[in-house]
Amino acid sequence: MTASRDKSDTHEPDLPDPTPLTFAAQEVRLISALVVLLAIGLFLALPFVLSIGSVVFLPLVAGLIVTIILSPLADKLAYWGIPNFLASLMALLVFFAVLALALTAVLTPAITLYDEIPSMARQVGEHFNDLQMTFAWVGELNRQLAALSGDGSQKVVLASPTMLEQLALATPTVLLEVLLTFLLAFFMIEARVRLRRRLLLERQQVGSSLKAARAMREVQDRVAAYILTVGLINTGVGVVVALGAWALGMDAPVMWGGLAALLNFVPYVGPLLMVVLLGLFGLGSAESVFLGMIPAAAYFGLHTIEANVVTPSVLGARFTMNPVAILLALSYFGWIWGVVGALLSVPILLTLTALVDHLGRPNFIGFLFGEPLFATNVLDLQAED
Repeated sequence: MTASRDKSDTHEPDLPDPTPLTFAAQEVRLISALVVLLAIGLFLALPFVLSIGSVVFLPLVAGLIVTIILSPLADKLAYWGIPNFLASLMALLVFFAVLALALTAVLTPAITLYDEIPSMARQVGEHFNDLQMTFAWVGELNRQLAALSGDGSQKVVLASPTMLEQLALATPTVLLEVLLTFLLAFFMIEARVRLRRRLLLERQQVGSSLKAARAMREVQDRVAAYILTVGLINTGVGVVVALGAWALGMDAPVMWGGLAALLNFVPYVGPLLMVVLLGLFGLGSAESVFLGMIPAAAYFGLHTIEANVVTPSVLGARFTMNPVAILLALSYFGWIWGVVGALLSVPILLTLTALVDHLGRPNFIGFLFGEPLFATNVLDLQAED
């Protein structure tokens, strides 16, 4: 009787029968796996290619970012009746003037303070000696550990080029990259109208033309709005830092304000570097450690308010990015192109994010568990067509 119990009497849940994937679905999954493997290989191999060919690739990427930033300004000038050639040139000259003014405000006082570095270094050393005397037991413990380990090996120190020699060697390459960047940016800004026309008119389907136009507009608006908004916020930070440096009696307050504004374009790393610089300068110019750490502590408080209250409220959710993605972009492009790569990392990340939002965000985690790589199934799209 137990064997003849009806299936409806059991309380076991009804599990869906596992249906095998169709041949077309298996083919799509295989192609998706190949795409993922190629993307991983490209991600790992790209830094070496971009680093070796930085003279070519860095001006190209920088020129593309400058083009995205300045295209709205060139469009505004062209809307006022200025010819496209002159509008592109004027937009680039405005950007160059702002950049030159910012660098002049930072570098000119820095060169003046260069002669004071030895005396400041001696004073910092005196403060560290005082701290070392306070914590003398740590040094004694270190010497005892070194005596027990018996490390009596001699170290060979190789002479390295001086800073002036390195600057002299790097100047021709930097000038060439800057020249290529501005030339590429000018020609790409000037050709933006023809590029838009090709994207809109040379597509075989109206849907693809609209998608290309929306993607191009989204990338341009998002990156340009982000740079403009963050630039205004960083300018305000620079003004506050300059006024604070003047109130504290620090030398070259304009330099500190400009440096704070420039470094604030590099998330996380730039403000941290600014705290270190202010701390070292304060220790080198103040009579005590407590007074020397006041500028660094004041800037840290200002940055905390700016990063957690002002910037999120101004930018909003549209420009909110994952901090892990920002740090990965900083380390990735900073490893490839150094300081310039770190400055370009966030605009590049914004550009890629805007493109991915229009082309489709891949589902890597779900793909590992058998889900499609993209939320929209390609087979469904073909069926609808």
